[in-house]
Amino acid sequence: MNKIELKNISYYYEDSLALDNISFSIKNREKLILLGNNGSGKSTVLRILAGLYFPNKGDYYLDNVKITKKNVKKDFRKKIGILFQNPEAMIFNPTVYDEIAFSLKEFGFDNIDDRVINIAKKFGIEKFLKKSPLELSGGEKQKIMLASILVYEPEVLLLDEPTAAMDPKTTGWFIDFIYDLDITAIIATHDLAVAYELSDRAVVMDENHKVVYDGDMEELMKNLDVLLQANLIHKHKHRHKKFIHSHYHLHF
Repeated sequence: MNKIELKNISYYYEDSLALDNISFSIKNREKLILLGNNGSGKSTVLRILAGLYFPNKGDYYLDNVKITKKNVKKDFRKKIGILFQNPEAMIFNPTVYDEIAFSLKEFGFDNIDDRVINIAKKFGIEKFLKKSPLELSGGEKQKIMLASILVYEPEVLLLDEPTAAMDPKTTGWFIDFIYDLDITAIIATHDLAVAYELSDRAVVMDENHKVVYDGDMEELMKNLDVLLQANLIHKHKHRHKKFIHSHYHLHF
């Protein structure tokens, strides 16, 4: 089923507010874009969904079960996969093979070698299996960490600024890959171009750590007030020869 509900969630880092009364829900196999500028609280939302943080106020439900510290155990961990913005924060194995195999061992899978090789082929990274992940480019590291998550077949995928370290070619591959993936996915980004390609629905957070929009992506792209409020577009002057004018710019 994998229905997700956040109800009136607030979260504080010591004296700093990170989330202010956040509410939204996600249906099974839905892809949701979580849009907002840096510091809006997107990463905090994903960490709550992954059971890494727990809200100071409000409730988080997965399949109508309230998620608390007491019930975040191995079964929950296997359902939820999270990819952080900085892939190096997740890397701790000596080779790409070991990195992908690690979660399979933790969750007690059989046929580990076959599973690692199959996912490596799917991601086009089989030539890296004997290498250290730290030797690879940012985009390659993101591919490897995504492979290390999807290899154990989670039911929910959480992605935090996944294209930040990717070149245009890898970004194009990623968009196609995620679009075709039959899984519940929440993708946090401030890149409107990537967001527009990946989902028909967006939840937008502003710099006051509130949800200011939840709805259709096409309608959002026409709503300059919301985009400006969330600092996802800006306006400045341009000089074209002797002609000066102003217009809006998307943030990428």
